[in-house]
Amino acid sequence: MPTGVPGSSSLTWPDYAVLLLVLAGLIAIGVRFAREQRDTVDFFLARRRVPWWAACLSFLATEISAVTIISVPATAYGENWQYFQFFVGSSLAKFAVAFLFIPAFYAYNCTTIYEFLGYRFGRATQFTGSIFFFVTRLLGSGVRLMAACLAVSILIGWPMAPTIALFSIVSILYIAAGGVKAVVWTNVFQALTFLVAGAVTLGFLLAQIDGGPGAVLAVAGEAGRLSLINWGPAPGAPDFWARILTDPNIVWLAVLNGLVGSTAAFGTDHDLMQRLLTVETRRQSQRTLALTPLGTLATLIIYLGLGAGLYTYYAQHPNLPVPRPDDIFPHFIAFAMPAVLRGLMLSAIVLASIDSPLGSLAASFVTDIYRPRLVKGATEHHYLLVSRLSVIGFGLILAFLAYGFSFFDKILWLAFKIAGVTFGSLLGVFLLGLLSTRAANRANVVAMVTMALVNLVLLILSETGALPLGWSWLVIWGTVGTVALAWLLGPWLDPAPPGR
Repeated sequence: MPTGVPGSSSLTWPDYAVLLLVLAGLIAIGVRFAREQRDTVDFFLARRRVPWWAACLSFLATEISAVTIISVPATAYGENWQYFQFFVGSSLAKFAVAFLFIPAFYAYNCTTIYEFLGYRFGRATQFTGSIFFFVTRLLGSGVRLMAACLAVSILIGWPMAPTIALFSIVSILYIAAGGVKAVVWTNVFQALTFLVAGAVTLGFLLAQIDGGPGAVLAVAGEAGRLSLINWGPAPGAPDFWARILTDPNIVWLAVLNGLVGSTAAFGTDHDLMQRLLTVETRRQSQRTLALTPLGTLATLIIYLGLGAGLYTYYAQHPNLPVPRPDDIFPHFIAFAMPAVLRGLMLSAIVLASIDSPLGSLAASFVTDIYRPRLVKGATEHHYLLVSRLSVIGFGLILAFLAYGFSFFDKILWLAFKIAGVTFGSLLGVFLLGLLSTRAANRANVVAMVTMALVNLVLLILSETGALPLGWSWLVIWGTVGTVALAWLLGPWLDPAPPGR
């Protein structure tokens, strides 16, 4: 049985051949669609000619990412299956976004979803929403990229810096060349790859465990690794309020956070919504999003199962070296899996990490900031060139952020904590635009910035132990606070014109 040591590589030439073939395919897709990019409508929307099923798989690939592939097994290995509770709320959020957000975006024929804020409130709200998207998506995607590069560095034996550089260069090449059409069709390949690779790997892992699935149920179940629901403390218990404020895994809090947090992620994050805007009609876009929970469920079952299987496997082989939980799945791939299958799983991780937000970041920069504020009335050739240069610029920023995040642990929750600072502000202002007729602009900006700063302070206090507050409250608090502040400040900061 292979044991291996961290920092070395057990990859063989067939593994590298599979990986190189996959990377060459990504670049080929980008080059293939480069000839079809005549203007920003092609580059950012693919002229809304993407089939709905392809957009569905593209959304799944974007939603899952390398954080899921690496960190969900790590969480199931080191903790339990209670992350599944978040999926329930997240699925409900998809239906809310499908029937509340998507009709408005199609009604205004938006290239980016922050254009809706401009039409509904004004340029200041649109600009602020776009800036918040830059901050949230760059930081969150930095975590995603770091997670994948960490796994690949373990598998290949490379240092983090050249691994990040390789991923960033490939992302920049195919996205800058082919735009969102290249992104969507590479996403289709990515989604199919990580579903097939994960399922085959789970089958291989179960075959290596003495007793198979029955042993997993017994060993992992006895250790609490299969715990699915956290009911929390009973009302009246001495620690009731302390647990409510600090434990994000209590079932109703996890479902609530999944609902609110995912509504913010799916409805106010253009990286995810961009895929849904590439199909022709509103109805097709709604169907696309409504069907994605099926793919997400299949993915979670596979990768949570891998975590429980890994716990059982290493419990049965106590003499094998075991790394920290965040590294457990890449470690198993590198030192326990056979050639070719190892290369397939490596390729799935690489593909999930290369699903980059560079296209959506460039779309928001050009559509929400550059075209309306910096350079008005230029040619489409000019804006297309700026779009491609923006992909390069954001790619370099993302690479530096990923390297900085490589010094953090528990990367699954880190991504959610980062999003919690700004997602509440974004969701609050979108809900104001969708559910009310209140006219506001400056009040929205003040409310969004104020609640983001408040949430940042709360997160710092929580992480340092100065305040007993779970990170899952941040999006909820930010949403409620943004709505309330914008509603109260509106009459003073955005008074109605005379005669109204």
